[in-house]
Amino acid sequence: MTESHKHTSHPDLVKRLKRAEGHLRHVIGMIEAEEPCLDVARQLSAVESAVTAAKRALIHDHIDHCLDHGAASVLTEMKALAKLL
Repeated sequence: MTESHKHTSHPDLVKRLKRAEGHLRHVIGMIEAEEPCLDVARQLSAVESAVTAAKRALIHDHIDHCLDHGAASVLTEMKALAKLL
């Protein structure tokens, strides 16, 4: 088990993700209601953007607060994080 990594930014991140979750539920409803595909695609794009922004915020927070910038392993972790961006 890993140690806890709660930061001051996490409550805001949870709010963002819950909002994206609500939008995603709305998109599912749009599909079930057989709304036009272009409208659904636009809403999916908005959900995708929200999740991407949350992911970036989490990664930047991790870089700022979790990485041991003096450790030899930091380069390997930075490469792994860069692939996620």
